[in-house]
Amino acid sequence: MGRILAIDYGRKRSGLAVTDPLKICANGLPTVRTCDLIEFLKEYCERESVEKFIVGEPKDLQGNPSESMKYITPFLNRLKKEFPLIPVIMVDERFTSTIAHREMISAGFKKKDRQEKGRADEMAAVLILTSFLESRFFS
Repeated sequence: MGRILAIDYGRKRSGLAVTDPLKICANGLPTVRTCDLIEFLKEYCERESVEKFIVGEPKDLQGNPSESMKYITPFLNRLKKEFPLIPVIMVDERFTSTIAHREMISAGFKKKDRQEKGRADEMAAVLILTSFLESRFFS
């Protein structure tokens, strides 16, 4: 039984989150520079069993793919090539960055900590993974 790993893909940094082995809750992993992402995933998958990848799918307010899909599509192709046995599932990521910032405020993060961009990326990945987990249990 493998974990589920979520990716909030960004042009400079990518937020990551992973489930516990029982796939009950999502926990953040360190944010990774996007140029190092595939290598990080290879090393992670050598240490841990990963059952599937969840990748945030950027959409506009009407539900159409957003402009940033043009950056994510080449990454998706490479991810599928490097990990052909691990399914990749896209999950709507609308508002995850905004929600992540609001959660940090309500959790009492100081302004300096909220401005650390990697923290918001990690939290967005946790939100994407949590959304996926909830959709499995409540649908």
